[in-house]
Amino acid sequence: MKKAILTLLLVVNFNLLFSQEANSVYDEKLAKSLNADDHGMKQYVFCILKTGSYTTATAEEKSNLFKGHMANITRLAQEGKLVLAGPFMKNDRNYRGLYIFNVSTIEEAKTLVATDPAVKANLLEAELTLWYGSAALQETLKIHEKIAKNKF
Repeated sequence: MKKAILTLLLVVNFNLLFSQEANSVYDEKLAKSLNADDHGMKQYVFCILKTGSYTTATAEEKSNLFKGHMANITRLAQEGKLVLAGPFMKNDRNYRGLYIFNVSTIEEAKTLVATDPAVKANLLEAELTLWYGSAALQETLKIHEKIAKNKF
């Protein structure tokens, strides 16, 4: 009985392995174009935006800074330097939003963060760390443009 079960498990595992290889959709050209490693991953810089020290801005100042903030996000995304950005919902940690930069060093990300008017004015503060994630994130903007009915 044990031999029968072992044989069955071996056959099932062999069939699963074979079917996965036969159904593989690996695209070497795409992987290389995205600088993906063998796991389809790559290094990015993850940024958490927090409430900054400039807390006395007028409503008009905030509005203008956030217009510049959104324009900067759009520019960085179009340049391929920013693969993901978005706000956090209300929370007790003063987290305002996040960026995932398509760069491999903190220094490169600091240069990009410095172009954000809301960060420059200290309305937002950036916390940066290296992050390892799917290289496919770089394709997000192409998909998002197809599903966003209204633009910011």
